[in-house]
Amino acid sequence: MTDEKLLQGPIHAVHVELGATFAPFGGWEMPVSYAGTVGEHTAVRTTVGLFDVSHLGKATVKGPGAAAFVNSALSNDLNRIRPGKAQYTLCCTPEGGVIDDLIAYYVSDDEIFLVPNAANTAAVVAELQKVAPEGITVTDQHREYAVLAVQGPKAAEVLTKLGLPTEMEYMAYEDAEWDGRPVRVCRTGYTGEQGYELLPRWDDAGAVFRALVAEVEAAGGQAAGLGARDTLRTEMGYPLHGHELSVDISPLQARTGWAVGWKKPEFWGKAALEQEKAAGPRRILLGLKAVDRGVLRQGQTVMRGDEQVGETTSGTFSPTLKVGIALALLDTAAGIEPGDEVEVDVRGRRLKCEVVKPPFVESHTA
Repeated sequence: MTDEKLLQGPIHAVHVELGATFAPFGGWEMPVSYAGTVGEHTAVRTTVGLFDVSHLGKATVKGPGAAAFVNSALSNDLNRIRPGKAQYTLCCTPEGGVIDDLIAYYVSDDEIFLVPNAANTAAVVAELQKVAPEGITVTDQHREYAVLAVQGPKAAEVLTKLGLPTEMEYMAYEDAEWDGRPVRVCRTGYTGEQGYELLPRWDDAGAVFRALVAEVEAAGGQAAGLGARDTLRTEMGYPLHGHELSVDISPLQARTGWAVGWKKPEFWGKAALEQEKAAGPRRILLGLKAVDRGVLRQGQTVMRGDEQVGETTSGTFSPTLKVGIALALLDTAAGIEPGDEVEVDVRGRRLKCEVVKPPFVESHTA
């Protein structure tokens, strides 16, 4: 995809003003960094950071029994939550692969709001539309809402200064207003820190973002790009579709089986996943922490002696730990456990790594 064909979010001009550098992500031109990924990462861990993630998809499923319909399709059990709560869930193939991982917001029994990944929105919407019963509509609202993430120890302080709600449970949301503009405030995030994701209308995003920037900077934080978002989520071991999840990587392999409602009568991929669960997945996601100096990347071979035992799915330098870290799918037949040592082939050089069970650093989401 060429730069000319990349989509731009509702506040692209604001990012230009702030000096952002950009890169393609899921078909969109998104800010990667403003003043440097390490500094932005550290701001989120120690004070507060502000992300524009408006490239994320948005879709609404509406009509009599919409919640029951979504529950019959997506993996997690919507009956576990109630209106005003959100849930991490998966859209699976009949073979048990993952079309996408997404957040489902329970608005009412007759309305579910979905936030898929940018590049997968059309596929998720199309799959739901194919089988939606009469009276239920599935609408792509990708460019009707923005998504702004305020993450870090001072996130609540920032929102309070703007008169927005903060006292809610993890994975809950409230519909509020800022300066007469409707904003859905969600106690969610992708960083491992306490934080919130705000969904203003697309055309209101610029005003909301500017107000957030002012309060974030006043609190000692800064705007952050997708570079920091990636290092933060990797330190948490959070999966990224196309890396740790895909149509070829199942929830069980990616350690997201907790987002599967195993007792539900139906959901897409149920039979295949039950079969895989009974047999045991052939590979499992674990973390690797470099013992020697070196930066790990996606697609590198993991070795134990002369035996190839897996492949990295994501890799980066951890600004918190100051070492290279990676997520990797390791063959279960190899019997590798946390605490074991393996080597990663980094451009022909063997890099010693300790196997760990993520997260690499402590989570503060609850």
